[in-house]
Amino acid sequence: MVRLGTGIGWRPEIADAVERMPGIDWVETVAENVCPGHLPESLLRLRERGVTVVPHGVSLGLGGAERPDEGRLTALAERARALGSPLVTEHIAFVRAGGELTASPRLEAGHLLPVPRTRDALDVLCENVRIAQDALPVPLAVENIAALFSWPGEEMTEGQFLYELADRTGVRLLIDVANLHTNHVNRGEDPAKALAELPLEAIAYVHVAGGFERDGVWHDSHAHPVPRPVLDILTDLASRVSPPGVLLERDENFPEPAELERELDTVREALATGGARRAAAPAEPARTGSPVVAGAPAPVRERLALAQTALLSALVAGTPAPEGFDRVRLGVQARALAGKRADVVAKVAPELPVILGDGYRPAFLAYAQRHPMTGGYRRDALDFAGHLLDEGRPADADARAELREWWLERSGPKPRSRRPAVRLARATRRVLLRR
Repeated sequence: MVRLGTGIGWRPEIADAVERMPGIDWVETVAENVCPGHLPESLLRLRERGVTVVPHGVSLGLGGAERPDEGRLTALAERARALGSPLVTEHIAFVRAGGELTASPRLEAGHLLPVPRTRDALDVLCENVRIAQDALPVPLAVENIAALFSWPGEEMTEGQFLYELADRTGVRLLIDVANLHTNHVNRGEDPAKALAELPLEAIAYVHVAGGFERDGVWHDSHAHPVPRPVLDILTDLASRVSPPGVLLERDENFPEPAELERELDTVREALATGGARRAAAPAEPARTGSPVVAGAPAPVRERLALAQTALLSALVAGTPAPEGFDRVRLGVQARALAGKRADVVAKVAPELPVILGDGYRPAFLAYAQRHPMTGGYRRDALDFAGHLLDEGRPADADARAELREWWLERSGPKPRSRRPAVRLARATRRVLLRR
């Protein structure tokens, strides 16, 4: 097991600060946000200093009914090689549904959604994990996720589900203690019980992050300071095992570097407190098992595909909630997905909020209610702009012309020409449009 130490999530917005932070042993970067052939200079400098870099995937969808996409696996493997990483990580979640298994349009969640803790779902997940393990050049670790709702008819607790997964596949675990807290608030699950049921010897490293509570729902925002309950769960974990690595996550609303350093110190204090308790307590024997993997029969995948498609359709396409789900919680999740979708589209296509002004967000949320995402966020931005133009919006002629020009620049198979004559023709066309 690789000893990683204390780390922080590397993000472009805090890249300079991370390089200057004392005591940073390793960093984690979102795999989909780096290109193997053009790694950020900051990551290259960190690597040259001996700082370990781990790619953290968010789009593989190992908990989905379909087998992992070969292209996504290849991309994740390329990033592991380019970064010289000792392992890669992903999530126990599904992120898309529909397609061939259900003979229905493919839907994208744009978010990590929970898998049902059932034998069928576990069989599918184990086979998908084994496929990923065979395709990757380094060990794989998978992360427990936060959720706003539960599946009806679950057959295992989270700890039991993770234990069986690790036992049957030999996969390592990335334990997010903030997600354990989220599931405690949102689903009434006891984090201490989950930790007691985990195969602690399989832990690769630990995530720590902040969030906030609103109307009785905990939102795992990664944009707020780490709260005391999350630190308490970290202390509990450290009282049971010495985690090979611990990482502070922060994705937005970045504070001053000094505040991040104080948070890291608080994380280290929680680990030290737990370590002292562990040293004073008698050691418990680790549970062991032999990896056993059985393939998931086709009908099992089809049943899971139908269930996940019905749920995702209710969340992003406005269809009725499947029987047994908490409709209020699904409504909260649906609004959160639409809001996140609007935020991410604004990041990948920052020109749209500029062109549309204050009308961007209400226009996008109205669009999202009737138009589920079927591709990535960049495709979503183009489809949204095309939809507005088809409806003759925005009402302001200048803004509409600018939006049309933006859409034309990006909707073709290659960028439009930058030659002076072509630019002049386009400028003339814009003037004519405004008339």
